[in-house]
Amino acid sequence: MNLIIQRLMRFRREIVQLWYAFWHPLTPTYLKVLTILTALYVISPIDLVADFIPVLGWVDDFIIVSFAVSWIVSRLPRVTQDPMPHDYAQTDTQEKTIEGKARRR
Repeated sequence: MNLIIQRLMRFRREIVQLWYAFWHPLTPTYLKVLTILTALYVISPIDLVADFIPVLGWVDDFIIVSFAVSWIVSRLPRVTQDPMPHDYAQTDTQEKTIEGKARRR
């Protein structure tokens, strides 16, 4: 069970990486196309195992998509794998912040 939770957390991080990499200008076009095709596979009615089989149809979709996402993320250039945009990474943490108290009228 612990392995499944770890894999789900990794999948979640990879989805975020893939989202930022999709909009990054240095990401190769073929990886962007594969990302779109992976998303289309999820919503398409054509599956390897039909979805009308109660659980097996959904499990094969999750397995195929998770492997495709992992494969695409592993092929990304190192520059695009940073999940945080560089604009936010350069901000100064010593600046003043707004007081966090709620105000009532």
